Amino acid sequence: MTAWLYLAVAIAAEVTGTMSLRKAVTSGRRWYAVVAVGYVVAFTALSLSLTTGMPLAVAYGVWTAVGVAATAVLSRLFFAEPFSPLMSLGIALVIGGVLLLEFGR
Repeated sequence: MTAWLYLAVAIAAEVTGTMSLRKAVTSGRRWYAVVAVGYVVAFTALSLSLTTGMPLAVAYGVWTAVGVAATAVLSRLFFAEPFSPLMSLGIALVIGGVLLLEFGR
C-alpha cells in the first residue's frame, strides 16, 4: 500500500508541475520554481514507489495515464483549453491500457 501512496504523491506533484509550467509561460517566471519543485518531488516519489516493490510498467503506466487525464481535465478548467469527446476516448484508451498492464502481471 505504501507504493501506491508514493505513486499518488508522484502523480499529484507531476500534475502540479505541469500545470505550473503552463502558468509560467503565460504569467511569469516565478512559476518556474513550482515547476522545478513539482518535478523533483514527482520523480523522487516515483522512485520510492519502485523501491517499495511496485513494478516499473505498472508505476509508469499509472503515473502517465492519471497524469495525462488529470492534466487534460484541469487545463480545461483552469486555462479553457479544448477537451473534446475524442480526447475523452483517448484518455479512456490510455487508462484501459494501463489496467491491462496491471491485471496482466
